Amino acid sequence: MKQLILALFTLLTVCISALAQEAGTYKNRQQFRNWTSLSRSFKDAFFTSPEAQRIGDNLLLYQQTTGGWKKNTYFPMELSEADKEKVIAEKSKVEESTIDNNATTTEIIYLSRLYLATKMEKYREGALKGINYLLDAQLDNGGWAQFSHRAYGYYTHITYNDNAMRNVMLVVRDIYEKKAPFGYVPDAVCERARRAFDKGIDCILKTQVVKEGKPTVWCAQHDEKTLAPAKARSYELPSLSGQESDGLVELLMSLPEPTPAVKRAIEGAVEWFRTSEVKGLKRESYVNAEGKRDYRMVPCQDCPPLWGRFYTLDTNRPFFCDRDGVMKFDISEIGHERRTGYSWYNSDGIKVLKDYEQWKKLHP
Repeated sequence: MKQLILALFTLLTVCISALAQEAGTYKNRQQFRNWTSLSRSFKDAFFTSPEAQRIGDNLLLYQQTTGGWKKNTYFPMELSEADKEKVIAEKSKVEESTIDNNATTTEIIYLSRLYLATKMEKYREGALKGINYLLDAQLDNGGWAQFSHRAYGYYTHITYNDNAMRNVMLVVRDIYEKKAPFGYVPDAVCERARRAFDKGIDCILKTQVVKEGKPTVWCAQHDEKTLAPAKARSYELPSLSGQESDGLVELLMSLPEPTPAVKRAIEGAVEWFRTSEVKGLKRESYVNAEGKRDYRMVPCQDCPPLWGRFYTLDTNRPFFCDRDGVMKFDISEIGHERRTGYSWYNSDGIKVLKDYEQWKKLHP
């Protein structure tokens, strides 16, 4: 019996040590971009640890009065008392609440998992406050803007950019379907989430760009009133998006009972992906004359197709843009900073076309 108790104690010690070691590798780092991927990497066992609660308490501390969170924050940081006072003082800056860069959705999921592990009411309340923020932030047209309390500039647009709205809708659907970790969400909130999701799908259908009577794809952002493709930052001109649109098509194809309108939208978008492939080019990295890492697009044979980030609305031609807002048609014509600091080509259309073949079998 003593040997069994000793073995169990040893196992428990190892588990706690492993959790502590895992925590110790990140809690003093300030690389905010790691937070989203880090939070997804935690196993269920981690949420029973004191370290998980420490991070959860940080999330509650940072949660703004709106119920949302600001972006680009590394929440696992160990905070001094001075840090905490500063965070508390800034909680009422409602213009910072956002869904951009996976903000708010990531924190809601973390707090929900933490509540399931601990049954501590404060984490449930924090998650529900975040969920209600998402539902309250939905625009009358069914879309979501990057920032819910910035009533100026491109911040008021419906934003598909970087899959912001799609990410929200995936969480909203998991909520009303009560998928883990959202089984605790009250039925009334789930019903709100169901209505919000349906309204979001309607917004996606209404904003799909139609050319010569045929649905194509979407812009990265759409005007909140006219629903037309809209400009965001200086280098993000009204366009057809070869990057944001793939996530929207995948979302539509995930609907179990697609309506005729949804089917038409999918067929039109898939046809656009087929006809908009960039063939015979691949990315080649090199070090330029200034010693900086750079890349160029070079000819290739039998290489996978690519899609441009942006295509012109009239001729469907891939284009590139610097911070001066001038459209270019060769990536070498824009400066190093924007060329290397932005994603201009992607291969996500390959997955769209592959998944479409499976979807078509289910919905002939």
